[in-house]
Amino acid sequence: MAGAEFAGLELLATAVVVLDDALVVRYANPAAENLLATGAKSLLGQSFLDHFAERDALEGALREARATHWDYAAQTASYLRPGREPLPVACVATGIEGRDRALIVELRPIEQQLRLAREERLVFEQQSNRELIRNLAHEIKNPLGGLRGSAQLLERELDQSGLGRSRVDELREYTQIIIQESDRLQALMDRMLTPHRAPRIEPLGIHEVLERVRSLVKAEFGIEIGRDYDPSIPEMLGDREQLIQAVLNIARNAAQAGAAHVDFRTRAVRQVTILRQRYRLALELQVIDDGPGVPEEIQDRIFNPLVSGRQGGTGLGLSLAQTFVQYHQGVIEFESRPGRTNFRILLPLT
Repeated sequence: MAGAEFAGLELLATAVVVLDDALVVRYANPAAENLLATGAKSLLGQSFLDHFAERDALEGALREARATHWDYAAQTASYLRPGREPLPVACVATGIEGRDRALIVELRPIEQQLRLAREERLVFEQQSNRELIRNLAHEIKNPLGGLRGSAQLLERELDQSGLGRSRVDELREYTQIIIQESDRLQALMDRMLTPHRAPRIEPLGIHEVLERVRSLVKAEFGIEIGRDYDPSIPEMLGDREQLIQAVLNIARNAAQAGAAHVDFRTRAVRQVTILRQRYRLALELQVIDDGPGVPEEIQDRIFNPLVSGRQGGTGLGLSLAQTFVQYHQGVIEFESRPGRTNFRILLPLT
């Protein structure tokens, strides 16, 4: 079975191997090479079963699946890696039509499946939250305009009320509070609605974006931002302003939380899966700070609108950052503990 016969499997996000009648590997796609941390040449001609701790049980299940023409799922197969812990994987075997007794076996890391499920859940929740916030913002903006207008009319009437100057000034202070708070809420509603414009796609360099953010944060907070850039990263297609705002929101959150130092780190990563889509090349952008960390009680909700770990925070910064990254088919992940928080953005470069 020549590899050319399975060229259609090359771009699959899932790791796939093809087995012959003797359960010997005859083909492995790039995702399988990446998962198994080995080249195709070292896999071809090798017994598939020899790589798993549950050899006998897996052999019986695969042969039964082939005999009955059913798929077989094994959630407990452990791929043996020399010098490392075994890798738990889910195996799904399918007979190849027109190829007597040949099997295609998909290998899915159980940990990766959990991560993908988490990413998809976050995307779904973000979409639902965006729609809820958008509707809420529209509903709030209309009465806000009437509230502000009424306060302005009331303020004008004060001069003709016949009240003493000191009393008029005192009451005008109250109307000014109403007007200022209405303006503040109006600005907040506008920020909630901002992400709904379509991205303006153009070629850009991610390091130019980071340098812009670096200068803004340094001017606003006076903290130093370290740089660890991968010069091999090519230009990408994206919305410059949205990407600047996404990274700025993350870095600004760190500074506002009390971080004394922030690092920007970029790497080109190959054969990566983002939201079940396989990419040959992607950008990994990390924003690392030495602040107090994200409070544990809100870590599972940190990207939700109006959730903030900071007194007086609006809770929109990270929500907007996630929205802008999702517009670019990317994802944001984070790890946080006191003294080190790492926000990791993955963006496809193709």
